[in-house]
Amino acid sequence: MTGPLVECVPNFSEGTDARRVEAIVAAMRVEGVHLLDWSRDADQNRSYVTIAGAPADVLESAVRGVGKAVELIDMNRQQGSHPRIGAADVIPFAPVSGIKLEQCALLARQAGLEIWRRFGVPVYFYESAAARPDRANLEDLRQGQFEGLRDAVRKDTSRRPDLGGPDLHPSAGACAVGARKFLVSYHVSFDSGDVAVARAIAREVRSAASGLKSVKAIAMLTHGRAQLALHIADYEATPVSQVHRKLEQLAARHKTEITGGEIVGLIPAAACERDSDWMRLLHGFDAESKIFERRLHHPLAWPSVS
Repeated sequence: MTGPLVECVPNFSEGTDARRVEAIVAAMRVEGVHLLDWSRDADQNRSYVTIAGAPADVLESAVRGVGKAVELIDMNRQQGSHPRIGAADVIPFAPVSGIKLEQCALLARQAGLEIWRRFGVPVYFYESAAARPDRANLEDLRQGQFEGLRDAVRKDTSRRPDLGGPDLHPSAGACAVGARKFLVSYHVSFDSGDVAVARAIAREVRSAASGLKSVKAIAMLTHGRAQLALHIADYEATPVSQVHRKLEQLAARHKTEITGGEIVGLIPAAACERDSDWMRLLHGFDAESKIFERRLHHPLAWPSVS
């Protein structure tokens, strides 16, 4: 591909209904945009889509996905283990080549404006696109989740959206739109059925507590096993192997051990550490389908609209 290349990884609050997820992905088809990955997690009731292409085309694709999510997902009925504030929960843009993070922040602002104009869904800007310093962290925006935020915006002006509102969309909630570096999503399972163990490890591994830069973690129970969903926002500053070593130390302290790992979505080739302990523990890792650069050369076919 020639010209600037942008990645976008929209997260939607639907993971139990395969046909709905497929319809959302199908709605995102735009000429020139490559579909690199899409998956759904029924336990979290969440789906993830990875697209890449020219900035304007990727923006249009992501915004169309938001529109279909607004049509199909009612947050008043949605339940899942993953924190969320809206049907199209987060829309992050990341630079790949020929474009800077600051330009992706402007792209995020443009996407947010289109989301509000077309669908009436209010928008919060986060990470490098944040309009306010206290909204850079997605966790802060998600305090109280959809239900808590829905009530908070009516009482507290400081919680109101950056764009649109002041109330949330009655069924689709709000959308967080941001710009960030390429994020590695790494899930780890433990030999324990006690989610409190995972919560304790999550508290200690997060950047604020452990000193590991740009590491975020959420604990959950999946198929009877304690699991940690980690986001490594800067894999160059904090390699996955460093995070894994910290997790092993914390697991031993809590009298458990890591039984496996998973990469959710795609991972850049530069973040892969061949022959490392964490890569040996990955479940079903296929380089051709999970490494970003390889998938970019062999994108997926878009699902057809049913």
